[in-house]
Formats: sequence, structure tokens, C-alpha cells
Amino acid sequence: MRFCNMDHTPRYLPILLAFCMFTTGASGLVNEYVLATITTYILGNSIEQFSIVIACMMLMMGVSGFVQSKMSDQNLLQKFIAVEVLMALLGGFAPLAIYSAYGYLENHFQFVHYFFVLSVGFLIGFEIPLVMRIIEQNKINLRVNLTLVYGMDYVGAFIGALIWVNYLLKNFPLTEISFIVAGFNFIVAILTIIYFMTRKIISRPLIHCVALLVTAVALIWGFVSNRDISNLLEQRFYDDPIVYKETTRYQHLVITHSNITDDTRLYINGNTQFSSLDEERYHDFLVHPLMAAAPDAKNILVLGGGDGLALRELNKYPSIESVTLVDLDPEMVKVASTHPRLREINNDAFRNAKVIIEPASLDEPGSHSGLFLYEDTATVDDSEYVASLVVYNIDADQFLRQKPKQQWDAVVIDLPDPSSIELSKLYSKQFYQMLRLYLTDDAVISMQSTSPYHAKEAYLSIGATMRAAGFNALPYRQNIPSFGDWGYYLAWVDNKTEAEVKATLSRLENFEVETSFITPELLAASFSFGKGELHTDTLCVNTLMQPCLLTHYVDRSWIVE
Repeated sequence: MRFCNMDHTPRYLPILLAFCMFTTGASGLVNEYVLATITTYILGNSIEQFSIVIACMMLMMGVSGFVQSKMSDQNLLQKFIAVEVLMALLGGFAPLAIYSAYGYLENHFQFVHYFFVLSVGFLIGFEIPLVMRIIEQNKINLRVNLTLVYGMDYVGAFIGALIWVNYLLKNFPLTEISFIVAGFNFIVAILTIIYFMTRKIISRPLIHCVALLVTAVALIWGFVSNRDISNLLEQRFYDDPIVYKETTRYQHLVITHSNITDDTRLYINGNTQFSSLDEERYHDFLVHPLMAAAPDAKNILVLGGGDGLALRELNKYPSIESVTLVDLDPEMVKVASTHPRLREINNDAFRNAKVIIEPASLDEPGSHSGLFLYEDTATVDDSEYVASLVVYNIDADQFLRQKPKQQWDAVVIDLPDPSSIELSKLYSKQFYQMLRLYLTDDAVISMQSTSPYHAKEAYLSIGATMRAAGFNALPYRQNIPSFGDWGYYLAWVDNKTEAEVKATLSRLENFEVETSFITPELLAASFSFGKGELHTDTLCVNTLMQPCLLTHYVDRSWIVE
């Protein structure tokens, strides 16, 4: 129906429209974030996924702006209500639908994904033009028009972004956030109908009420059931039963356990982090070659390693006086400190930790000894030596930029593969140069460096980047059944050549401590590579401004010919 025949602007209409634009601005932006984030969790490469999702939404907003210009001025109110109801339904159920499609239609799930991305973008594009036309019909002057529509829409988007970052993402899974946001779109529809029903200027109110009731029931059911549905869907992605899952501010954690093989696995964003059946192979080669190359190391820095497994191996060395562990996610450390099975696997590695969560500065007081340890459920050898341990839950790059006052004799870098721009920067020339400032003259670094076979160009890029930062870099490898052929680097800054360090370690007769898998003979063999395996025509140095490592890893790794 048309409102232009009214003698004056309906009372409180500007306030209602201002609230509508504020709310839709906030919910529209958060909807974009939710869809982009779930795509990142599934496909990785956050910059690419966020860029594509938001670009598609912007495209459809433009398309809908053109489409609405061809619509008549009849029933603009009903059209606005319909847009908000559809936004609530599509936005609320989108994450569950996309997740279901990935589980059941893995090869075609992007059709479902982009249906929701494009549809939500199309509906968002309708909101502002419809409100503008409703305002025009009610003869609200241009200045108020622009203030209501653009001002409140932009303010709402800003507030929505703050709520997303500081509250929603920290406290709710994506499948629940979508229904919370849908609730705001639904509230807009309800308030609009109530306002115009009280003024008796809306046709067929019963039909509108029934539609809202059906929508309310669907959204309430989705909100109440989303976690159970998500659990059922997620189990399809894992061979073994899920025994723990949590979406933290930074990542999605899943722990599975097989009663048949007694295999416990940790997954982050769907990617295997370790299997209890062979993780000792991985961590032996990460830690013990380092300690053999730096036998006098007393102060150790660990970057990553929030599962405590590298720390478990370091705790075997009585010569180590202190360990500083830097892992971004406090929830990862909490799980490794409290989950009975993980505590058993890591030998309760955090049992004497002082944990500082997201410090404003490295000198921030108020650390808590044993912060996460509340129940002694693990089997631990209390006679084993444990070095002094301080854990910082902060990004490794930020940690170094805050200029720590300590210097370290050895560094273990146990970070995830460089599958996103956030991780790629921790493999950059600038990061290694900054790390070098906090090392003693004879310090040694060991770092996991992805697969020299499945991700050859990425592996070689990591070595080239370390050398460009002023380090010597010695490559070595080992087969880890859960991962395949896996690569590492030892790096140092003194005058010893790679050949000299390789020869010294190859002559090693035994390790200082008892190891689970590695032997001197295996270490010597790990320095061997086949013809051409350490050569590539696409070698590049990874920098902040040219993150070529990310391109190598995402586009040229684990490709099945």
C-alpha cells in the first residue's frame, strides 16, 4: 500500500526507521562475517575467502539495487517485512546448511555455499532502497532521510563489528551466532508490523501474524537445536568418535578417540595436529636434534606448541633452567592442561606453569601458577625434572615486538603450517630477523616446516627465507605416518657451516636423555634427500609485503595429479 496520501509523517515513524537501519546495518555486516568465517574454517586462506564472500555480497547488493528500481511503489511495507523475514531465515540457517552440504555433498557444497552468500547479499541490498522509498512516500525531508538511512546504517555496521569481535566470536559457535543475528532481523519485522497495525494501515494483518509465528517457531527451533545438529554433522568428518570440541576466539578444536586403537587425535580447523600413535616421532625430531646441536642451552623459547608435547620432551633435560612458551590461544593451553587424555599424553607438561593470558605488556603482573590445573587425573612421573615455565597467550609476532628482556639459547618453532596470512607472517623474513635479536650468539632453532614432498616449494621457501634473514639452515626430514614425509630445519647464526653441523650431528653416538623413537642413526639418515628434492625453479623469500609462501602452500601443495 502507499503512504503518500497521508497529510503528515506518521508519528514515531522516523524513530522506527532509524532503529530498523541501525539493526539491519549491524546484522547485515555480521551475516557477512559469519559466512566468510565458516568458509575460512572449511577451505582455509582467510584473506581469499573473506575477499570473495564479501565481494559476492557487494555484487548482489548492486544487483538488488537495480532490481528494486523496477518494482512498483505498491506494498513497500510488506516487501520490507518480507525481506527481513527472509534474511532471518536464510541467515539463521545458512551455517548449518553449508556445513551439511560440506558433509554430504563435499564435491558440490560450494553451490549451496554461494546460494546463501548471494541470496543474503541480494536481500541486504534491498533494505536501504526500500527504506528510502518508504521515507520518500511519507515526505520526510532529504536531510532527515539521509541521516536515518546512511548514518544509522553505518553506525549499526560499526557497532555490529565491535559486538562480533568482542563478544559473539568469543562466546558462541557460528551456528548459534547466525540465529542470534537472525533474531535482530526478526525483531525489525515484528516492530514494523506492530507499528503499522496499531495505526490500522496494514492490509491482511492475520496473514502477516501467521507468517511471523511460523518464522519464530523455525528460528527458535534452530537456535535450540543448532549445537546438537552441528555435533551430528561434524562427526561425519572424523573416523573416530569426537570426545571434545570447542570453537575458540581463534580456531576450532576437536579431539577424537578410538577405543579400538587407543588413538587420540587433535584437529584444529579440521586439520590433523597430532595422533597419539605417532606424535612421538614428530616431537622427537623437533626437539632432540636441537638439544644435540645446543647441548648447553639453558633458556628455551617455544613458539606454538600449546598441546604441550614439545614441552614434554624439553622437560626431560635437567640442563634446561627455564622455558618460555608463546601460544596465541589460551583455550588450547587450557585443554592441554585439563583434558585427562591430553594430560596423560603430554605427561602433564604444564603442571608448574605460570600462565599470562593476553598480556598488555610482557611485564604485566598477576600471572597464576597452575592456572588451569584443577584435578589430578593424569598418570605422571613426578620424579621427572621439570624446568621453570612461563606461558604467554599472545601472538608470537606481538610477543617479539614487545621487546622481551630475555635472550634464549634455543628456540622450538612448532607453529601450524602457513595456510593463512596470519600464519604466513610468522614464517617471514621480518619475523626471523626480529627473532634473531633475542638469541644468544650460539643459539640454535628447530622448526617444523611442512612436507618436503607434498609441499616442496613451501618447504624450500621456508629455508630460503631463514637464510635471507641471516641464518644458516640445515634441512632434515622424517616420515610421520599421520602426515607422510615431514620436514624440519635447524638454524643458527654463528660461523659454523651447514656441512659442519651436519657432520657433527651425524657422528652423534647417543642422546643425552631417553628418547621414544629417534636414534643417532635415524638422525644421520634424516639429512639425506634425493636428487633434485632440494631444488626448485620457483624459490622465493617470504616477506610481509610479498607473502609468496602462502601462495606456494595454498595453491601448490598436496595436489593429487
